[in-house]
Amino acid sequence: MFQALFNSLSGLFGFSRSLDTVSNNVANMNTPGFRGRDSFFQNVGRQHGTRIAGEGLRTNAGDLRQTGNPTDVAVDGTGFFVLRDGSGQLHYTRAGQFMFDDDGILIDSVSRFQVMALDTAGNLQPISLEAYRTLPAEPSTRITFSGNLAPAETTHKVEGLTLFDAAGKSHAFKVTFTNNKAVTPNSFLVKVTDENGTEVGGGELRFSVSGALEAGYGSIPLELKFDGVDQPVELSFGTPGTFQGTTSLAGLSNTVAGTVADGRSVLGITQIAFDEKGVLQFSYGSREKREGLRLALASFASESTLDLNGGRLISNADAQRRSLGHALGGGFGKVMGGSLEMSNIDLTQEFADMLIIQRGYQASSRVMSVSNEMIEQLYNSTRGG
Repeated sequence: MFQALFNSLSGLFGFSRSLDTVSNNVANMNTPGFRGRDSFFQNVGRQHGTRIAGEGLRTNAGDLRQTGNPTDVAVDGTGFFVLRDGSGQLHYTRAGQFMFDDDGILIDSVSRFQVMALDTAGNLQPISLEAYRTLPAEPSTRITFSGNLAPAETTHKVEGLTLFDAAGKSHAFKVTFTNNKAVTPNSFLVKVTDENGTEVGGGELRFSVSGALEAGYGSIPLELKFDGVDQPVELSFGTPGTFQGTTSLAGLSNTVAGTVADGRSVLGITQIAFDEKGVLQFSYGSREKREGLRLALASFASESTLDLNGGRLISNADAQRRSLGHALGGGFGKVMGGSLEMSNIDLTQEFADMLIIQRGYQASSRVMSVSNEMIEQLYNSTRGG
């Protein structure tokens, strides 16, 4: 009877500790990357009751939830993100709540540890914005023209042509086409002037009787100078002998227009996003894009043996048990940008576990009460009289 008393007491302790595990699971049901645990009971030898032998980690993935934050990432499949603390120790997590700090370094928003990328040589390094904050200016080198120059018209002007110099400054130019048929049939003189009205270059266009450009008259070179720096620019009018580009066809009006083909000012980042390979993509303006570093992912031979620190970080994992790689390679899953993996807690399972724990606790308590009553009855039966 005394042993039954102690056995039921061990049951009370065991179910109480198991309820602690369930309560922690439920409390973290909205914690990104959290992994639930299950308590394991073990019989104490020779019918001496029970005890908690340990806790098992649930390794199934949680649901993915879109956040709209471009630096939030999740892994759809196998893999943990790699973090590095200030002392150089590595940690691993499924909770991709990342952000850029004041120095432009990608960090975990909770632990403040740096998020690691893996370069082509297999080295881990932090992800920094420093080299990608701006795109340098590019000077304009070509203006393309297309449309018709009517043989019967005297002049035609194309205005609003904006060129960029090597420093990214913009400069407006105007191109004037003057019919030169009095000197040379089917020809036009081209004059280029800057925003001050100063002529900076020009040339001649000649057309065949069919209205196509003659050979040798498909382009005109300009030698511009900005802030003492020479900048050659080509005026491109199309392919001679064809009707692609600029033509001179009778019966049509003047429709020639020009487009600056290249060049830009200094551009800043307008958008960042991680693609499914874990590569950080930078957008500048509407057309320019650059690729940054690629997120490192880690996998482990047995996730169930890992120890979660704070429910979301794996710390003190042996390098021998770990392999590093990239998303969509070597068995790793794909990266989902703008998303977070939530906890893998199933409330239905937790409620079922709570009912089992409650019934077990009640039964152990009842056994203790019965044992106490039997002991008391035994004492009463041994009293004198």
